[in-house]
Amino acid sequence: MKLSSIGYSLRDAFRSLWRNKFMTLASVATVAISMVILGAAWILVLNTEYLASTMESELEINVYLEKELTRDKALEMKDKIQKISGVEEAFFVPKEEGLEAMEERFGEDSDLLQSLGGVNPLPDVYRIKSHDADFVPQIASELAVLEGIETVRYGQGFVEKLLSLTDWLRTVGLGVIFAVGLAAIFLIATTIRLTVFARRREVTIMKLVGATNWYIRWPFFLEGMIIGFSGAFLAVMSIYFIYDQLVQNISVMVSFVPIMTDQEVLYNIYKNLLLMGTGIGALGSAVSLHRFLKV
Repeated sequence: MKLSSIGYSLRDAFRSLWRNKFMTLASVATVAISMVILGAAWILVLNTEYLASTMESELEINVYLEKELTRDKALEMKDKIQKISGVEEAFFVPKEEGLEAMEERFGEDSDLLQSLGGVNPLPDVYRIKSHDADFVPQIASELAVLEGIETVRYGQGFVEKLLSLTDWLRTVGLGVIFAVGLAAIFLIATTIRLTVFARRREVTIMKLVGATNWYIRWPFFLEGMIIGFSGAFLAVMSIYFIYDQLVQNISVMVSFVPIMTDQEVLYNIYKNLLLMGTGIGALGSAVSLHRFLKV
């Protein structure tokens, strides 16, 4: 298609949108509402995933060494621990540091070592992080059989339930996005179809006077893109300001609750919403117009 034809189709699309401004506004509002619902569900699911990932990343295995183990032997244990599949890092915490941490909890005036008769009863400890939270139970079972290790603790029972919960949340989240996405597509396509249906006589007359299918189709196609983009843009701006305010309130009122603030991820969501809104609007016009071109 020539540039002049595209320019004409674009001007004709804007003229048609203005002539049918009430239907246009209704269509834009429908797209905006649909995209807001989809965007909100998308961000909610990503925050659920972020919360689950944050909880999983904080999981660690505490390995308590035998008290009779010398410091040199205790330090040599690090190589054995790091050779276990799934172990990311192993931090050695000497018993002196553990006692200092306990004294800090009880207050600066406390002298636990003197209260204990000058003997530190705490064992040396390794704190272990895994590459993946799913590896934690397996790593713990392999650590338990190593010589020199007295006790392995990782919140057995709770960790398995947490992993099951996070897997369930991820599955439900994907299902929610899929379901809301389909509903948004159906609602937008139906609205665009009603817009085209309201102008079916116009299409029929143009067809009868000899207009080609593409001559008729392009203005409607561009109208659908404009409506879809406009509605999606309104939705993105609404989500942006509402979510920004929500993040600020949560950070002040419940700062311990992790919330996703990665701007790159959020901008990708906004970009995809714009693309989806524009694409659905164009596709809805093309599909709806097809039946009226058969005269």
